[in-house]
Amino acid sequence: MTGLLALKHLPLHGLVTVDPAATRVPLVKEGLRPRERVRVWKLLYSLLLYSGNDDASALAIAAGGSRRGFLRMMNAEAQRLGLRDTHFNSPSGALDERNFSSAWDLAALARYAMRDARFRRIVRTRLKRVSWSAPTFAKEYVNNNLLLRTYRGANGVKTGWTTKAGHCLVASAKRGRVELIAVVLRSGDTYGDARRLLNLGFGEIGAG
Repeated sequence: MTGLLALKHLPLHGLVTVDPAATRVPLVKEGLRPRERVRVWKLLYSLLLYSGNDDASALAIAAGGSRRGFLRMMNAEAQRLGLRDTHFNSPSGALDERNFSSAWDLAALARYAMRDARFRRIVRTRLKRVSWSAPTFAKEYVNNNLLLRTYRGANGVKTGWTTKAGHCLVASAKRGRVELIAVVLRSGDTYGDARRLLNLGFGEIGAG
């Protein structure tokens, strides 16, 4: 949802001035520096491939004017899309039990987001190298979604993990004119479960 709303409200090649608060978020961070100016598209690649929580926060503040403002946008969009079992309480979802969703809602959200060609292009990218300002000079984002390298037709969407939610994956694949989305939550075999779901779907419609 954070990536989707950033694409709706920020120009891809626009510059975001990183709010100092965005650099203090917990867990996975790419290491943004306070007040540095970064192109929106670079933050999106780190958010959707690397899962940078500082990227999520920087985009949220830029798009919503504040963290609180962006959360209002997230929940309003969830309501508009009919996501009845979803609530957002942070742009990243990390370490906050008041963030919740369901497999159905995540599939619906992914289906909607994949209609945006820019979103599709980012989430199917396996590796992205970008230039950066000194003293960093360059960064490399590796997509954590292993299905992109191991499953025929895989083209997205997003991995996830928290202590409470466990290992999660929203996976998509396209074969011919058929495109399917599989959602796996709190799995001990995330990629195996996603493959089985996608295989079942493609097999049912004769597109395997």
